Amino acid sequence: MKIHHDLPSSIVFKNPVITIGTFDGLHLGHRKIIDFLKLKAQEVNGESVVFTFHPHPRMVLHPEDHDLELIQSIDERVEKFRKLGVDHVIVFPFDLPFSRLSATQFIRDILVNKLKLHTLVIGYDHHFGRNREGSMQNLRELAPLYDFDICEISALIKEDTNISSTKIRNALKVGDLRTVSAFLGDHYKVFGKVVKGDRIGTEIGYPTANVQLENSYKLIPGNGVYAVKVFVDDMKLSGMLNIGKRPTVSDSGEKRIEVHIFDFDRNIYNQKIELEFIEYIREEINFNGLVELKNQLKKDEEACRTVLDIQSPSV
Repeated sequence: MKIHHDLPSSIVFKNPVITIGTFDGLHLGHRKIIDFLKLKAQEVNGESVVFTFHPHPRMVLHPEDHDLELIQSIDERVEKFRKLGVDHVIVFPFDLPFSRLSATQFIRDILVNKLKLHTLVIGYDHHFGRNREGSMQNLRELAPLYDFDICEISALIKEDTNISSTKIRNALKVGDLRTVSAFLGDHYKVFGKVVKGDRIGTEIGYPTANVQLENSYKLIPGNGVYAVKVFVDDMKLSGMLNIGKRPTVSDSGEKRIEVHIFDFDRNIYNQKIELEFIEYIREEINFNGLVELKNQLKKDEEACRTVLDIQSPSV
């Protein structure tokens, strides 16, 4: 797969079959579009091209809005496109001048004149261009004028509902990992770096790695305890993770991500870490002291080991 961080000037795509969008999460509905994109490219003896954006349009159009939460970073998205077997990904630099292009200008000046569009593949109810004015009706009018084909892909229905990035975000916020995994077709993952904490976990026999996410816009799942897979320093490990403000041991109100890695005692400060969310165990609780907290952590460990099918070292 070739990655382009602007409109390619030295490369001419062969009968490009193009899809456009932000594709946050690259969920199963998106994959339905990508699968069709690749098949259509083969059918017309062409190349599959994904036209996506960075930064996210909301960051440019609403810079004062700091509530943006993304399922994937741009690097995660690009890597997923690679695994899905796309020929080309254009990561177009989204800015204010680009946002002011009308739907017709975008189709004519960029997709047709510069990329030589052969076929446009879009998801149902897709809108594009200035103020999202472009619609399927516009495309039907423009296609014969600029000599390209259109393929509209219907929504993917799962569990009697349309799959969408918004529904995945909402499920993550309440710890509904069953829905998240079903819609993503994979477990949710976050990436970060291990930073030093206050070592309270070590004092009660549950040392934790404090994780600082590498992307400030990455969506953090809802507060509570989770069974997780942990990837660090080429090792695949298992653990239990807590997201929250730790009301039992701190009154700072600071939200933290802390993971206790089972059967592991190495120093991994400043190392990169990947966390894969497997199952939600319980909500965050304010305990009456460290003894009560430790007793609950023992129960949490048992629950997580059962979910992850990891035996206790004493067994």
